[in-house]
Amino acid sequence: MPIPVVQLGTGNVGIHSLRALITNPEFELTGVWVSSDVKAGKDAAELAGLTDSTGVLASTDLDAVLATGPQCAVYNAMADNRLPEALEDYRRVLAAGINIVGSGPVFLQYPWQVIPKELIKPLEDAAQQGNSSLYVSGIDPGFANDLLPLALAGTCQNIEQVRCMEIVDYATYDSAVVMFDVMGFGKSMDEVPMLLQPGVLSLAWGSVVRQLAVGLGISLDAVTENHVRVPAPEAFDISSGHIRQGSAAALRFEVLGMSNGRPAVVLEHVTRLREDLCPDWPQPAQPGGSYRIEITGEPSYAMDICLSSRRGDHNHAGLVATAMRVVNAIPAVVAAEPGIRSTLDLPLVTGRGLYTPA
Repeated sequence: MPIPVVQLGTGNVGIHSLRALITNPEFELTGVWVSSDVKAGKDAAELAGLTDSTGVLASTDLDAVLATGPQCAVYNAMADNRLPEALEDYRRVLAAGINIVGSGPVFLQYPWQVIPKELIKPLEDAAQQGNSSLYVSGIDPGFANDLLPLALAGTCQNIEQVRCMEIVDYATYDSAVVMFDVMGFGKSMDEVPMLLQPGVLSLAWGSVVRQLAVGLGISLDAVTENHVRVPAPEAFDISSGHIRQGSAAALRFEVLGMSNGRPAVVLEHVTRLREDLCPDWPQPAQPGGSYRIEITGEPSYAMDICLSSRRGDHNHAGLVATAMRVVNAIPAVVAAEPGIRSTLDLPLVTGRGLYTPA
């Protein structure tokens, strides 16, 4: 029997989740929640860019969507700029006895020692109340910096450091909220955006560092962060809008898990808005961007993950990967014990049943 599911949010990631829920016979779509009155009342197929009607109409009423009888909800609603609301959404869904897979807030990938206990407890209590489970993942944070580095580490004799990197040109990433409000691109170099407020990087990607440390059996003394920004040499345009000359156009940051005074686990992002910016920074393995895992040890590893798509560029591929990392985990999450689950808890998600002849 197919698993009844609802889609919560139909933005850059949610549209790909929705398309998968409609087209994969393993799932039965029962409802769609949207935040925009413009989308309300539209058939799910129209929102997903598909032609055959589903008969499932989008609604702005979360309670009505949850009342359609799902076993699982796919949560792709914007969370970065509405954290209290997103956490309350999660609590309500879990308490209603509905499992959740989601793409954010990203710290829920592994929230322990990352966010205060008072923010975790309502979710854990709701999961116990509803006998439900929660899993948050994606491509980064997620697959490129949890499952893959842990798999490589399993072939090592000893490990000195694990470094996970995203090296990506974000020029085609079309989200003004994320690009300008959250990351601060196009803003004055004197203006500190949300992402670079003290402690926020460690909040957003601390889950990566903490989960890897637990998976590797490393006790961390502290999690620290650093960043550097570079201004635009001249004005230019990206998909999300205009970048003024002298405004922020490149960002490099690290979140470091420290053990005995040394960086044992490192998450690093190298983000450009043009490929010619900061040529001395690490370069991707393919034009546009790639993910990289570096393990220093015996043996040492350097592995590049290059995303592509016949339907778009590397950023499009990353959005699809983020959506499918959680959608494909639905059966495992439905079967999991109640509570907040991580990649360390779930069985290997293999993509079973996804083979499609060309």
